Amino acid sequence: MTNAHDVGARPGPALLLLPVQTAVMAVLGLLVTGPLAAHWPLSAEDGVNRALAAHRDPSATALTDWLSLVADTQTVIGLTLLCVLGLLLVPRAPQWWEAGFLAVSVAAQSAVFLLVTLVVNRDRPDVPHLDGAPPTSSFPSGHVGASVALYGGLAVLAARHLRGARRNLVVGFLLLFPLAVAFSRLYRGMHHPSDVVVGLLNGACTLLLVGSALLSNARKDEAAPDPEPAVRGTRRAVVVRHPHACGDETTADVRAVLLRHGYAEQRWTDTTPEDPSGGLAPYLTGTDADPAGPAEPVGPAGPAESAGQAKPAEPAGPVDLVVVCGGDGTVRACADLVAGTGIPLAIVPCGTGNLLARNLGLPTEPVTALREALSGRAAGLDVGRIRGDGLAPTRFAVMAGAGFDAAMVRDASPRLKERLGWAAYVLSAARHLRDPRMRLSIRLDGGAPLERRARMVVIGNVGSLQGGLPLLPEARPDSGRLEVVLLDPRGVTGWLAAAGYLVSRGPGGRVPGASGTRERTAAHGALEYFGAARVDLRFARPQPRELDGDVLPAGTRLTAEIEPGALRVCLPAPARIGAQGRTGREVEEHGHRDARTAAQ
Repeated sequence: MTNAHDVGARPGPALLLLPVQTAVMAVLGLLVTGPLAAHWPLSAEDGVNRALAAHRDPSATALTDWLSLVADTQTVIGLTLLCVLGLLLVPRAPQWWEAGFLAVSVAAQSAVFLLVTLVVNRDRPDVPHLDGAPPTSSFPSGHVGASVALYGGLAVLAARHLRGARRNLVVGFLLLFPLAVAFSRLYRGMHHPSDVVVGLLNGACTLLLVGSALLSNARKDEAAPDPEPAVRGTRRAVVVRHPHACGDETTADVRAVLLRHGYAEQRWTDTTPEDPSGGLAPYLTGTDADPAGPAEPVGPAGPAESAGQAKPAEPAGPVDLVVVCGGDGTVRACADLVAGTGIPLAIVPCGTGNLLARNLGLPTEPVTALREALSGRAAGLDVGRIRGDGLAPTRFAVMAGAGFDAAMVRDASPRLKERLGWAAYVLSAARHLRDPRMRLSIRLDGGAPLERRARMVVIGNVGSLQGGLPLLPEARPDSGRLEVVLLDPRGVTGWLAAAGYLVSRGPGGRVPGASGTRERTAAHGALEYFGAARVDLRFARPQPRELDGDVLPAGTRLTAEIEPGALRVCLPAPARIGAQGRTGREVEEHGHRDARTAAQ
């Protein structure tokens, strides 16, 4: 994969998908204006426009006039130029890739919009227009697409650099702009509802493709801090490295950070497809192989030259720290062995998703994440333990699932994952939207089985997906229980209701507190939530299953149990954990209490 800090990187191949996006938008336009025009919901669009036109008032008219202005072509171009200049001139180091991301996103969505209007010719709604109608097709909305590219692009950049409540406030504020502009275009009679929906889709797809191509090359805005003073004494660390995810430059930087924190004795071991933990188990007991074995320290210049040090002596006894350089699958494999040992684990997020690191509030830049984690404290976090037919008992730190999400993970192209990152899962998911529902029973903490139908079931120790999308809003890795969600949307409206519910609780949205109930439904029944310390699932037919992004054999059973506070993870201070945002000290104390309770 391409690391975020690679030097001399080139734009990714995701930009080559922009013509595909243009073709898809054009086909949608031809369907909307052709064979689908007489069918619901398109047949009801004129009624929406007439209803809005009939209820106009001076205050709303003035507000929507301003909203149309902030998404006007001249305004968007001017603001984009100012933001690009700011990214290049204001920071101590110019943010070339991020400036390019913003500029290319705005330009690309405009190009897609113009090309589509050449193919699709749609008249504007038959209501009084409050703006002058430009000589272009009503489909799609250019104002809406431009606002998504600009203000959504700024939200993406803000999410990369801000933390905590300020991040949620700024990102949420920026994401409201495209939605407000979409409403203003409907209110002012300039577009049909489907025009603004596809305008939102055009801008969002452009951000996804351009971000996948350019932001993976973006360097951290701030200059690297001064090296930390070396810690006296000799401590032992074993580093498990995914060889494809963690490149030579990251390897050298990780080695240097560990040395500055006093870990002079380092043992490096690479993962393999057969052993995703890199043969970690012997290091945890001090029975690792001789120095000439496969655990030889690795680096771009060899074991000694890479750190400017003599080859470290063989560690005697268990290690003091386990460092995992990889994605969620590598972290899960190592956490399965480290949990319960008391040895701290530090995460260097180098994978495709890095969901555990994101849920724990770790920086997305790998070496920065390690530096901040080692400067904080080790907190006790929960892990789940899962078993099922054809599965040996194992632990997970993020999520386990069956159905739609597992099929999505299973069928995601490895080649696209390497090139597009997590966007490859989006493309895979589109292929399974029409998969049949599954029949299952769910038993919570040994209670009576509940019979359900669903497209997928997810058991989570943490709750947020990419972009902060809260699939399980109440899940926290220090809560002492697992959260479960069943997804069962019915038709297009069901999918839209589920997506709208989750987006509304994303960054800047409304995040509910713990409800205190075992069961609840949302999004008109498309989502059903449960919470328990033990979850037993039975499926009527074998279903695809996944664990922290790794594919498992299909089967008919899954049983998951929580192990409170079993894993000690190095977190920045103060650390923000899950939806509740506890500090590192609070998480550590909570984890210790859970561990004592479990022991009693």
